[in-house]
Amino acid sequence: MDSGQFPSDKPETRIQKRNREAILEAALDVFSARGFRGATVDQIAREAGLSKPNLLYYFPSKEAIHVALLTGLLDSWLAPLRALDPGGEPIDEILRYVRRKLEMSRQMPRESRLFANDILQGGPHLADLLTGVLKPLVDEKAAVIRDWVAAERIAPVHPYHLIFSIWAQTQHYADFDMQVRALLPAGENDPFPEAEQHLVSLFTRTLKPAAAV
Repeated sequence: MDSGQFPSDKPETRIQKRNREAILEAALDVFSARGFRGATVDQIAREAGLSKPNLLYYFPSKEAIHVALLTGLLDSWLAPLRALDPGGEPIDEILRYVRRKLEMSRQMPRESRLFANDILQGGPHLADLLTGVLKPLVDEKAAVIRDWVAAERIAPVHPYHLIFSIWAQTQHYADFDMQVRALLPAGENDPFPEAEQHLVSLFTRTLKPAAAV
């Protein structure tokens, strides 16, 4: 797949770099709101403040923009899981991961919805990234969690489903932000402080070994 590399061997000028960044920023807005199928090049160009021909000079297609955006965001999106330290205190490490994922939902809601939309549409542009990058990382961290369980440092949990649960519990606040805010009691305008307390308590109870409960 075309990753959207600039069509020249020459280094980008400042204007060219700025235009590429504007396109990707606009695309993040459009794709996160409309999904890949609902987005159009015209919408992205308009959001970026560029003409359609100018946009297509940098990226030959909507797919190229989408792939470049997903690829460019992947490292930062996976950083919290990569940071899970096998040498750390297990519950502390997992709770740190929960907090970082929740903070990403606060700071990066568009990115969360971008990935969620692609998955909901069958992962047409994430398939290679899922199998080539995410799968080995999840396998590695699941093995760490399995070792912690075997050493009775945390309660028996299925390592993969623990990771999936963390994703579901934290990314919900980005992917369903409008629903969360609509359903919370009046006056609770920021769901994140209470969400953090709830999730820390929930996962602490889940992970404490029986002898420590």
